[in-house]
Amino acid sequence: MSALLEAPPHRRPATPTRRPRARSGPAVVVCVIALVLAAALALHALIPPLFGVSLLVESALPWLGLAVPVILIAAFITRSKGAVAAALVPAVVWAVMFVPAIVPLSWSAPAASANTLTIASQNVEAGSGTAAESATTLAATGAQVIALQEMDDAARSEVEAVLSENYPYSYGIGTVGVWSAYPIENAQALDLGLGWQRGIAADLATPTGLVSIYVVHAASARPDDHATRDEMLANLSDYVPRDENSRLLMLGDFNAGSSDRNMAGLFGSLSEANQTDGGFGFTWPASLPVTRPDHVLQRGMEVTSNTTMRVGGSDHLAVLTTFNL
Repeated sequence: MSALLEAPPHRRPATPTRRPRARSGPAVVVCVIALVLAAALALHALIPPLFGVSLLVESALPWLGLAVPVILIAAFITRSKGAVAAALVPAVVWAVMFVPAIVPLSWSAPAASANTLTIASQNVEAGSGTAAESATTLAATGAQVIALQEMDDAARSEVEAVLSENYPYSYGIGTVGVWSAYPIENAQALDLGLGWQRGIAADLATPTGLVSIYVVHAASARPDDHATRDEMLANLSDYVPRDENSRLLMLGDFNAGSSDRNMAGLFGSLSEANQTDGGFGFTWPASLPVTRPDHVLQRGMEVTSNTTMRVGGSDHLAVLTTFNL
């Protein structure tokens, strides 16, 4: 009977399992950094052009995507759902802005037609002494038109000696020139309103009709000095709606990346094809390209291929683009 009245053995209450708490301080920091990065990507055109900040940010805009995985890892470390959600915002913004531009053209490019036009363009770098080498290599690609920028008098003479036989039509002024297997009509210096001879306009008489061509070498852009380049690009964009030809090419060294706000006027009416094998197609500096100041913009034609290649000793890669006529 005493055994029945004995009190049950004492048991300690079970200790509740504790979930790891989110680190609120680091989580807040991650959220702030993520949202600032998203704002810099989406609203870069609103960054004031003070002390060259806007130029630097827009030149590096594609590279800001490298910060996204770092922020995501930091967000997971904090164990904060809010931080993870915030870290996804710049990832989505970057993807929307740049993924469509880096998808390989080969996935959707039309087949080459019976009549194609291949354009080669390069800044040959004054003083490199390899303009003739560049011209020889570009001619070997089978391009019907070769446009070169940043030539001095010696380079122009050397290029002319190399190309004159197979490219009997040419026109040049200042630092730019174009050599063509097709007749060049209505060639003239391009008035960019600055008194600089760094642009030309002409018509290419192709087998399927006229194609307008503009070859430009925009002024250099530095963080503390890019007003001249900005004005040249603004003046260039005014030519496009006034051009009467339905097919138009504008190419050369624009000294501005695709995400530069001063290219918006041109991209509003012209397009630039993706790279055949995908990627950003950076062209400068040639040894380790990190930005793309060299462009081939167009309207009215289908692009079948678009690539870059290293030729000569220039600090710019060449651009090689083929169109269906």
